[in-house]
Amino acid sequence: MEKHLAVAAFWIGVVSTAIAIVTRGLALLGIFALQTTSAAKGNPLSYRTFLEGAVLFFVMAIASGVIAMIKERKA
Repeated sequence: MEKHLAVAAFWIGVVSTAIAIVTRGLALLGIFALQTTSAAKGNPLSYRTFLEGAVLFFVMAIASGVIAMIKERKA
């Protein structure tokens, strides 16, 4: 189970990183600005949101991979 979680978290992290890079690049060129706010007056959605999400998923992938390795060594 941990291996599947690690793989899924890794790929979601890769996708989040790609979205962050593309949106940041387009924002630098002035073509695309992803600065919308929700109806609840929350924080604006920006490239930084995707970047922080990518970090979260990469850390989760690392932690899940370590747990899977520990379980394999005990078995």
